[in-house]
Amino acid sequence: HPNFNLVVHDVTEPIQLEVDQIYHLACPASPPHYQYNPVKTIKTSTMGTLNMLGLAKRVRARMLLTSTSEIYGDPTVHPQPESYWGNVNTIGPRSCYDEGKRVAETMMYSYKNQNGVEIRVARIFNTFGPRMHPNDGRVVSNFIIQALQNKNITIYGEGEQTRSFQYVSDLVEGLYRLMNGDYDLPVNLGNPQEYTVKSFAQYIHNMTKSKSHIVYLPKSQDDPSQRRPEIVTAKEKIGWEPVVKVDQGLKKTIEFFQRVLNDAGEIIPTGPGAAKPEA
Repeated sequence: HPNFNLVVHDVTEPIQLEVDQIYHLACPASPPHYQYNPVKTIKTSTMGTLNMLGLAKRVRARMLLTSTSEIYGDPTVHPQPESYWGNVNTIGPRSCYDEGKRVAETMMYSYKNQNGVEIRVARIFNTFGPRMHPNDGRVVSNFIIQALQNKNITIYGEGEQTRSFQYVSDLVEGLYRLMNGDYDLPVNLGNPQEYTVKSFAQYIHNMTKSKSHIVYLPKSQDDPSQRRPEIVTAKEKIGWEPVVKVDQGLKKTIEFFQRVLNDAGEIIPTGPGAAKPEA
């Protein structure tokens, strides 16, 4: 596209640009990846957000922060509305990401209140779709890669923890509507359809017609026991709700990963511990 320009830049360093809108998505979101370099994860959410807010202030741009459902921690309220303040361990292995995003939200509203910067905040729940990295280390990619190779499908814990999965095109539509709407408080973007991790593993096992066995390994520290978005705000304030059904999205994602496997031969999924992101 003649108006597209790609700039490779570290968001923790200042940058001078002339823009009307800033979508601030920078930060690893996979637990193995953000735990690999927790200091850089924190820097991305703090210094990176400050740099983008400084840019937004200078050029009078509207800025959207992609926050996360992880700001709710291991919730004691279910489903999670935007009014819930969360239940987060400030010194656990996930805190570099959780607390980084929480302070990033604080920065957004401080710049709004003190400097009049136009802001938008999206709290994104689990998202999946084609072009996910096969070594992403999250539930959808791991389960599909394992199932397609007839390897053990690994669940950490007893599998009773719940997650909600939205397809990537729904998320993109939600971000666009939020950015271009007039609502400036946090908005949950996620699919309220909730699965236990155990039932989701079985679902993918059946869809792929896999010969894999489901195995249970020790639970990861601070792994949330439940996760489901309350999306009344998104419906009322930006006219958004997910339209792609989970099975439709999984079909496309499985087809994508099958093509990746055909090219790669074998892929070893990322485990629960800290792991360096692959190119």
